[in-house]
Amino acid sequence: MDPGKNLLSIGETASRSGVAASTLRFYESRGLIRSLRVGGNHRRYHRSMLRRIAIIRVAQRLGLSLGEIGAAFATLPDQRTPTRKDWSRLSSGWGRQLDRRIAELQNLRARLNGCIGCGCLSMKNCTLYNAGDEASDLGSGPRYLLGDTPPQRAD
Repeated sequence: MDPGKNLLSIGETASRSGVAASTLRFYESRGLIRSLRVGGNHRRYHRSMLRRIAIIRVAQRLGLSLGEIGAAFATLPDQRTPTRKDWSRLSSGWGRQLDRRIAELQNLRARLNGCIGCGCLSMKNCTLYNAGDEASDLGSGPRYLLGDTPPQRAD
């Protein structure tokens, strides 16, 4: 079998993977995929990179950052394409992250449903109200929306 037959140009890889050529170059700059250089310094991607690109796209849709995806790929020997066993291990860890995110989103939705477009009829229980930045000791971000309990106030 001709080894060149397993190599795809950047245009072919973009077309087959459904991502722009600029995205492929970006993924490569982040170490998520790799290419070979042929005459004229043209990039050629091995067909196996299509699987890595597909995994990147799925992981991004799950809400994982490219850093998290890169860290997962770094656990693979010789930067190879994940096998079924590798995918099972990676997806199991990502599944736990996804479960946590789903719980956070459900909690956020439940809290926002009680907030009438933040035209709250009562500041007593508003999860967005943070007078005097009193939640600053709890950490960064919208602490009460993230699950911390606001102090009880008299209306």
